[in-house]
Amino acid sequence: MPDATGPATTRLNKRMAELGLCSRREADDWIGRGWVRVDGQVAPMGLQVGPQARIEVDPRARGQQQQQVTILLHKPVGYVSGQAEDGYQPAAALVQARSHWSGDRSAHRFAPAQLRGLAPAGRLDIDSTGLLVLTQDGRVARQLIGEDSTIDKEYLVRVSYGEVARDVQAAFPAAQLARLRHGLSLDGRALKPAGVEWQNPEQLRFVLTEGRKRQIRRMCELVGLKVVGLKRVRIGRVRLGELPLGMWRYLGEGETF
Repeated sequence: MPDATGPATTRLNKRMAELGLCSRREADDWIGRGWVRVDGQVAPMGLQVGPQARIEVDPRARGQQQQQVTILLHKPVGYVSGQAEDGYQPAAALVQARSHWSGDRSAHRFAPAQLRGLAPAGRLDIDSTGLLVLTQDGRVARQLIGEDSTIDKEYLVRVSYGEVARDVQAAFPAAQLARLRHGLSLDGRALKPAGVEWQNPEQLRFVLTEGRKRQIRRMCELVGLKVVGLKRVRIGRVRLGELPLGMWRYLGEGETF
């Protein structure tokens, strides 16, 4: 319990993550190695700190962090984002030397060590395709999937409406399009406003700032649409671009979400 007469304290690993220094897991690793000092003293595990605490990180931790990679993968249908399940392979299985895109302009060179701790920063359903981020860097993961993340994601969604598969735009009521933008709930919780517009007569463009499980498919079901195909084309400022299906590249230096 914080002292009622003084400023509230926070666990050191959480405070380091809040400051964008690293992830909580990295902070625990660094603290365990003696690489973190608070107000000039080597910090013990579990230390509580106030908002004015001076936190210093050993250069060895920075060096370790600089070696971490973030990978952008064009995930095909049929791969799961996370751990293997029900006989389906994880998308990370595609990260290998032969599927590294030749158009990648990054200075990184592939090494098996880059697969250690590589985890998806967000999900993309097994029956969806497009941009999937895999990272070793906890700062990137927190930016994309942390509770306070505001990064938007863009999707192109091919739909049908009842028996209508061509010129769906003409048959779909404008009032239902308005509900897609704002007014729907999933699992008893209202959805945040979304950008939804027609890209062409059979395809919608969605821009979301949240990522509920199978959100777009479920949103469409609520207004009578069926998703025929779904592709994520952008996360924040990073676009899928020309990256071929089933191939990957590194997030470049100076490239940010």
